[in-house]
Amino acid sequence: MPAADWPWWRGPERNGVAGADAEPPQEFGLKAGIRWSVDLPGRGHGSACVVGGRVFIATADEETQIQAMHGFDRASGKLLWTTPIHEQGHTQKINKKASWASVTPACDGERVYINFLTGDAVFTTALDLDGKRVWQTKITDYVEHQGYGSSPAIHGDLVIVSADNKGPSGGAVCGLDRKTGEVVWRHARPTLPNYPSPVILEAAGRTQLFLTGADKVTSLDPLTGKVNWEIDGATTECVTSTPTDGVRIFCSGGYPKNHVAAIAADGSGKVEWETKDRVYVPSMLVKDGHLYATLDGGIELCLESATGKEKWKGRLGGTFSASPVLVGDRIHAVNESGDYFIFKADPAGLEILAQNKVGDEVYASPSICGKEIYLRVAFYEGEKRNEKLVCFAE
Repeated sequence: MPAADWPWWRGPERNGVAGADAEPPQEFGLKAGIRWSVDLPGRGHGSACVVGGRVFIATADEETQIQAMHGFDRASGKLLWTTPIHEQGHTQKINKKASWASVTPACDGERVYINFLTGDAVFTTALDLDGKRVWQTKITDYVEHQGYGSSPAIHGDLVIVSADNKGPSGGAVCGLDRKTGEVVWRHARPTLPNYPSPVILEAAGRTQLFLTGADKVTSLDPLTGKVNWEIDGATTECVTSTPTDGVRIFCSGGYPKNHVAAIAADGSGKVEWETKDRVYVPSMLVKDGHLYATLDGGIELCLESATGKEKWKGRLGGTFSASPVLVGDRIHAVNESGDYFIFKADPAGLEILAQNKVGDEVYASPSICGKEIYLRVAFYEGEKRNEKLVCFAE
């Protein structure tokens, strides 16, 4: 994928780092720096997927109970197509902070893939770039606990999807054939609620598929689903996507205990260090030997990745659900109240470079590529809530 794309959850390298050519604006907001803004139906918390000249995003309209995918023209924001995927499937109760469209699509340049919880099961659907359905595969039955938000990952000829849950049949992570949707491999997961997306990273000299939570830290071979290594830990319910510094991976969780931990990625099972910080929902970033974490409670944290030594903590303010993005030496992070912060990724201390107001409510993470920021935001007119997909650019 070109560096100017944001093809899946956590960006081109799956680590929350924008491409080297990314030059997004620093000053933008409600009336400034907007290239285009389009209305989205219902409520969703998934981020935008940007490939070539198109932008893809998932929605869920709670009134009509239609879960859908949309394709937009990247340059103008013009709606190119809308494809309903599921209807009348909002049958389970979800957490008030969740949505029925919390998944970020993935695109391989030929097809776009999306996961939805509908009724009592999770399905993966593939569309072509014009919105025509190619295939749909049931992943597993799903008993809802807080919601569902695991995004698909693409690797080789596979799209890899997961659905950890507390149902009697347990969860599953599957490798599906990208062309046909056929299940190439399936790995059973514990009967526990859990929320992370599968993430594929180069760590300890090999390509590994990581899943944290359900009381495990698990490494699989992404092509076969076979277990490379697995240890007890990482608490029961996790949300964040695991990053790596190449030697160790970093996990965090919020139930039943708060923690940030570093685990050797070589299969030794060694937990190198652990803290009690609450980094439950926003995923973490690694840069130049340091781990940057946006705590749910509005505090930014910098740790040495090798030792866990705290370099600093600084207050941003508000409550965070969106995951931060690293652009060069700057971190972009937006809180639930629509305050968008840009600050230096610097172990010397927190230096806020800009703070922009972008909306009344934000749960989705920014997708940053080229000179653009794509962000799902919500506005209120009294009690009425309206979502928009906005492209910020100079």
